[in-house]
Amino acid sequence: MKRILSVFVIALSFVPAFGQTSPNGKIKVSSSDLGLTVSYQSLSGWQTIYTAEMPGIGKGVSRKATETYDMIVGKQHHISKPYVESAYPLAADGSTLVVRAFDDGVAFRKECRGAAGSKAEVPVVVDFSSARSNWLLKWSDSYEGFFPKNTDTKDGDRWAYPTLFEYNDGVFALLSESCIEKDNAASCLYSTSRKGVFRIQPDENDQNPESSPWRVAIVGRISDVVESTLISDLAAPARLTDTSWIEPGVASWVYWAYNHGSNDYNIIKKYVDMAAELKLPYVLIDAEWDEMPKLASNNGKTIEDAVRYAVDKGVKPMIWYNSSVGWIDGAPTPKFRLNKPEDREKEFAWCEKIGVTGVKIDFFSGDNNMNMKYMIELLEDAAKHHLLVNFHGATIPRGWQRTYPNLVSTEGVYGAEWYNNVPTFTKRAAAHNATIPFTRNVVGSMDYTPCAFTDSQHPHITTHAHELALTAMYESGIQHLADRPESFLAQPQQVKDYLSDLPTAWDETRLLGGYPSDYVIMARRKGSAWYISGINGTDEVKNVALDVKPLKRLGSRITMFLDSGDAAHPWNIKQPKSVPTQIGMLPRGGFLIVINK
Repeated sequence: MKRILSVFVIALSFVPAFGQTSPNGKIKVSSSDLGLTVSYQSLSGWQTIYTAEMPGIGKGVSRKATETYDMIVGKQHHISKPYVESAYPLAADGSTLVVRAFDDGVAFRKECRGAAGSKAEVPVVVDFSSARSNWLLKWSDSYEGFFPKNTDTKDGDRWAYPTLFEYNDGVFALLSESCIEKDNAASCLYSTSRKGVFRIQPDENDQNPESSPWRVAIVGRISDVVESTLISDLAAPARLTDTSWIEPGVASWVYWAYNHGSNDYNIIKKYVDMAAELKLPYVLIDAEWDEMPKLASNNGKTIEDAVRYAVDKGVKPMIWYNSSVGWIDGAPTPKFRLNKPEDREKEFAWCEKIGVTGVKIDFFSGDNNMNMKYMIELLEDAAKHHLLVNFHGATIPRGWQRTYPNLVSTEGVYGAEWYNNVPTFTKRAAAHNATIPFTRNVVGSMDYTPCAFTDSQHPHITTHAHELALTAMYESGIQHLADRPESFLAQPQQVKDYLSDLPTAWDETRLLGGYPSDYVIMARRKGSAWYISGINGTDEVKNVALDVKPLKRLGSRITMFLDSGDAAHPWNIKQPKSVPTQIGMLPRGGFLIVINK
């Protein structure tokens, strides 16, 4: 039986404090009567990262602690993080401001336990005006959009997490949130009349929580940001005792090629057969599976027949549901099967009985308390019936993958399914693909649905190696492969073997190079195998240095997947004796290197 380890170690010494410093001494938090100031020690000295306006902060008491735990899904398996925590009384309402300084960032939250009449979820003004660049995502309830650099803002604009800021000396800060409980609403940013100054604004909530979520700023070099586990470090420990049934993995997926294909038994069979041939553990049966009996060509087949076919082939099926709180009118079915606790219990029990192993739940309606409570209840009730959960059309991860490990992924990203919707993505995809490793995927699993060698409704102009690289570059506990079965099965045997062996949960992650929208080189380790992926976000040839010295325990068996530049024969697959120190990428191209013992 697998269990998730969570250890909390507290130092015995408590001292008065008007500020605190991270364990490595590179991040400093100063408090005053006006609020908090977070600073970072870069090459040229201390830089102000941001200030938070919180008048009436009193003297604090600090303690040292370490958070140690294991993750089933994520960029790193075993995590042990020291930090310094200070608790400051707030004179205005008798509540407490708790601040934690880690080596890779700072988090604060308001606690109102025992403070009568005080509110934990209140707006906070944060000043990031010292940053020289920003990457901001326009807020929407699905968090699906681009992160353009140096976005102009005007008073009242609403922005989604995460937001990325760049400072002098190669210092970055990424702002997000962690530890949403049933009585919380999530928050977002609103621009103010002052450039670079934002208001952290909680969404609608008729509850009165004892604590706000953690407001998190990951701070350091760009590699520190990308590799950070701070969002899960601050989340509540796992609330599932038995996790032996939770298995990350790769899935075949219908939507890229067949928008309404999940109501067709014969199309589902094709994707099950593909998963079986490639030894993928999962198949996702998407929306409208409940309409299968209406299709004459199905000859009376139902979802139960499709699930049985998958199970008999050794493939674990997941099925789609409409959350029925967001897009309802004109939206795909099945609807209203999960909203009431008694209906949800009946549906999840049926799923477990017939052999369904997970549910994809779509179309939520934002960040208010109603949505947050509903999503947590879905996770809890799904776990009772050993069901994995993948949230789509929903808010970004805020640490729930630690608290509820059956949450294997979340969308919250402008992903490859948009090739099926609008023509916008074709020209912007490469730069966007090279931005989200520095923004969205930092905070948790991202169901981008990568890797397509053919076209959906609208064409893609990224190369084969770029597309394959995305499968290891993007972290997602369930990785849905986008392309048609015929396309995957026609690839060289080395590509098919790679997909068969692809991990979706990692022991270690290292950023080896890159800059948002320009290029990315990511290294992830599973066991003794390293997967090094690179993509070019530009329309020009790009030659980059490749330094693998930071990677430990490198093996000697190397396979490189490169672009040939020949449309008729797109692959250049090599098995060199060593990893090159320089590598070239075609426009919108990429590479993938797998190193085994």
